[in-house]
Amino acid sequence: MNKISKLLPMTNIIAVFLQRQPRFSAPSWLLLSLLTLGLTSSLHTVQAATPQNAPAAINNLLTQIDTAASKGNSKAVLQFYSPNFTNGDGLNRTNLEKALLTLWKQYPQLRYTTKLQSWKSEGNTIVAETVTNISSAPSTNANNLALNATVTSRQRIAGGKIISQDILGERTLITSGNQPPQLDFKLPQQVKVGQPYSVDVIVKEPLGDDFLLGTAVEEPVTVEKYLNPSTLDLQLLTSGGIFKVGRAPATAGSHWISAVIVRGEGITMVTQRLRVVK
Repeated sequence: MNKISKLLPMTNIIAVFLQRQPRFSAPSWLLLSLLTLGLTSSLHTVQAATPQNAPAAINNLLTQIDTAASKGNSKAVLQFYSPNFTNGDGLNRTNLEKALLTLWKQYPQLRYTTKLQSWKSEGNTIVAETVTNISSAPSTNANNLALNATVTSRQRIAGGKIISQDILGERTLITSGNQPPQLDFKLPQQVKVGQPYSVDVIVKEPLGDDFLLGTAVEEPVTVEKYLNPSTLDLQLLTSGGIFKVGRAPATAGSHWISAVIVRGEGITMVTQRLRVVK
């Protein structure tokens, strides 16, 4: 995979887009943070395996939390997290607040929709899996910047607070410009340590006389990358997309695989989490 490097000078719109939004990991991490909020009420009194068996109050609470998150109220979000909250990526309650504020500054009108997938009791702890979809409101500026993301996560809840959380899957799509290219992004969600894998990013529309700029990069998931995204080095593409083969590292963990394509008056970036397991 290509290494992260200094941003190649491009037009103003490309520079602004990539300098401010090169990684977009904060949006996807935020999703899973918010999707868990509705599960923190009196779930400890109930045992269930599917959302169909869940009390109506749970789904009502999820709706209320989605509404609060869509208003950008970080204080309301943080009250649902334990002071000792931990995340599988190394995040804590303090980093959560920073990421929320950073994201909402960049995208002031995000809309959240959370669904409970399954949940069960383990003693005094609730283990819940949820899926959250986040989308930005229609852009009012010339860049037409838009975000759509989906995150699946598992969280442990005790004493009415989220005590820990792990991301099971995530994908974020960000577009900008009048005609962002439509991409077919192919990447496995999980591979074994040392296993080779392919990344295919195919532009769906005919190229005609257009030139394509782009790149694909792999990064380990770290707290530093959440708060300080890397820039990307764009290259002239000689085909209708990006086709690369990577190899999973020798140790288990999570990695972000990102691809960005620039064509004419549009930019599209996709980021997906790749889980490396033993």
